[in-house]
Amino acid sequence: MDIERYISDKKKIIDKALDRYLPKSSLKPGIIHKAMRYSVFPGGKRIRPVFTIAGFEACGGDDDSALPVACGIELIHSYTLVHDDMPCMDNDDFRRGKETCHKKFGEDMALLAGDGLLTLAFQVIADSGNIEVIKEISRAVGTRGTIGGQVADISGKSSDIDYINLKKTAVLFEIAVKSGGIIKGADERKIKALGDFGRDIGIAFQLLDDLKDKEGYAKFYGSVCAKEKAGVAVKKAKSHLKIFGNKAENLLNLAGTMM
Repeated sequence: MDIERYISDKKKIIDKALDRYLPKSSLKPGIIHKAMRYSVFPGGKRIRPVFTIAGFEACGGDDDSALPVACGIELIHSYTLVHDDMPCMDNDDFRRGKETCHKKFGEDMALLAGDGLLTLAFQVIADSGNIEVIKEISRAVGTRGTIGGQVADISGKSSDIDYINLKKTAVLFEIAVKSGGIIKGADERKIKALGDFGRDIGIAFQLLDDLKDKEGYAKFYGSVCAKEKAGVAVKKAKSHLKIFGNKAENLLNLAGTMM
């Protein structure tokens, strides 16, 4: 299957599941549920949960067992965006062509919407019935993961840029792919390989995003350096997948969309 078709098909499945998981705006208190839905829909390509599903497939998965975790990863990603956009963080007024949550609903509701998305994420992930994946995701989005990356980002030190890219972005890609293997019950070698792949892809993703916006790594070290480093990260990521043989085709093709 063409990789863009693959992404599109998985996105439809993920969006349908997210719609089921998110409380309807008509459910009291409606304002918070409306803000949560506003922050999730319409989303981008849902690339992180797609990576979760592809990681699951690389380990031999062929059912919908990974879908709750995939949706939970996307809810976590959405929560980070809501909080990152707030005036006390990155102070952004627009995301994906529309007003950010705090501009639309106010800072108080945006804060609570982010809290609601994170809390719902773990409720959804718990549907997998896998305690280990809950533990691993909790570590990834805690103070030694995405929260730690945001703390470093607030400091604005160029010397921290690699740490910021690793913790604020790459760690979520790492756990997204790794979770697919955990859900399938893959052995430790395969789970590690998935995590290593996801981490390197996450680094490439952030570098290319910096390049597009002329921010972060590209701002501090230059566009040429950022592009070269992203290319190295993608190549390194692909090397981790040899253990899976042709079962990693979708992961390899997803990596190919990075550059």
